[in-house]
Amino acid sequence: MDERRIRVDEHARPVPGLRGTEHVGFTVPDLEEAIKFFVEVLGCEYFYDLGPFRDDDGTWFADNLDTHPRAWIPRAALLRCGHGSNFEIFEFEAPDQTRSMPRMSDWGAVHLAFYVDDMDAALADLERRGIRILGGAKDGAGVEAGDGSKFAHFLSPWGMILEFVSFPNGKDYMAGRDRVLWHPLNPSA
Repeated sequence: MDERRIRVDEHARPVPGLRGTEHVGFTVPDLEEAIKFFVEVLGCEYFYDLGPFRDDDGTWFADNLDTHPRAWIPRAALLRCGHGSNFEIFEFEAPDQTRSMPRMSDWGAVHLAFYVDDMDAALADLERRGIRILGGAKDGAGVEAGDGSKFAHFLSPWGMILEFVSFPNGKDYMAGRDRVLWHPLNPSA
């Protein structure tokens, strides 16, 4: 196993009281479509709406979100996704808005990965629904590998890149470690 490590200041102190990721926020072109996709396809649970939010005369959006001052949020929604993080999904309007999804190689690009127990069944379900799968299932690679590990990327209806991962027997890097990355099959690890 490759033991390269990033050098970090051992004496640095993290933010006091930080416990973990409470939600992931992202913007979509059509909130109804996104809610429907995350609930009906991925099994997330819709909780509530927010908005609208706007500041027609001030600079709240520029000061607090680093957007155009006339940006506004017609609507947002909060969803919970299984045993993972919550999603805060926004619809935004702004005079200088970019209306294309970033590619994985673009700065600021993100993707969401969902753990599945059975990769073949999960991909077959996406295929049945007409969802574009990028390259099919692949065996895990490097420290992500482990007996039976697989991953696959796919696109949401609006072009956001998403991923399924499955590593039923763990990942190779886990061997001999007391502490491992969070894992849906062992959330207390």
